[in-house]
Amino acid sequence: MTDRFTTRIATAPEPGGPDAIRIETRALAGPGPEDVLIEVVAAGVNRPDAFERQGLYPPPPGAPDGLGLEVSGRVAAVGSAVKGLKAGDKVVALVAGGGYADIARAHSGSVLPAPDGIALRDAAGLPETVFTVWTNVFERAGLKPGERLLVHGGTSGIGTTAIQMAKAFGAEVAATAGTAEKVKLCARLGADIALNHREDDWTEAVREAGGADVVLDMVGGDYVQRNLKALSPDGRLVQIAFLKGSKVELDLMGLMLKRLTLTGSTLRGRSDADKAAIARAVRETVWPWIAEGKLRPVIDSVFSLNEAGAAHARLESGEHMGKILLAP
Repeated sequence: MTDRFTTRIATAPEPGGPDAIRIETRALAGPGPEDVLIEVVAAGVNRPDAFERQGLYPPPPGAPDGLGLEVSGRVAAVGSAVKGLKAGDKVVALVAGGGYADIARAHSGSVLPAPDGIALRDAAGLPETVFTVWTNVFERAGLKPGERLLVHGGTSGIGTTAIQMAKAFGAEVAATAGTAEKVKLCARLGADIALNHREDDWTEAVREAGGADVVLDMVGGDYVQRNLKALSPDGRLVQIAFLKGSKVELDLMGLMLKRLTLTGSTLRGRSDADKAAIARAVRETVWPWIAEGKLRPVIDSVFSLNEAGAAHARLESGEHMGKILLAP
């Protein structure tokens, strides 16, 4: 087994804008007992990467250096305790860091076989979003077939994934987006109600449709109160980010009267065992949806590793629809 590898990685040595990203060449030690080293075909670009670049989302202890939380590629080497994977296997993986690289390190429990029917490059757009939607919408919020999910940012990586997963599960979906073109994409992906949050009163529109049983929100700010208003009795609001701020003033009387649940989570800091359990559930339930053609990653654009700063600028412009990828 090779003891050391050489890889380029994207880092942000000093907090800043997209131009703060640097490409460094590093020596990479061989895999630990439960590690999988992956020759990266592509890496997904996500909001947490931008927050980390800005100094707002520090990596958990022991995370690999560098930006990037999801990759697709081929196994380069496996640790002594890893079973079921070998060099050359096509895989996707959730990583704790260092995904923007030629070679990424993943814990074996967070590595899944690349799903059939999707180009290996495009499959890089699956792990972070699918894991996030599964654990928040299906596990924490307990979405049931026939219920209605309201998802904000319907054309983001999370949003496009949530719409398709909820529809594959037999739920109804309402989605918000910021332009007419984005609203049309939400509808094409299966949203039963697609709303322009700049023009439509989405709170009242959802209430008039019967309310939402589950809301998946990454906006925060004044959306939190509006989400509580849009929820049906016994509804669940799941908060996964705060683009408009995490400090809010709320009237919680509706939470009591409608028996609502307000919850949230992050993914990166969870234990390897937790992530492995999510991976098993995803492989059992979500991978068949992909095989049946019910779920596809929506790819907005692809940049080279050297263009990581431009990829972040695209992400932060808000103009993208679907996932942004880096292809080393």
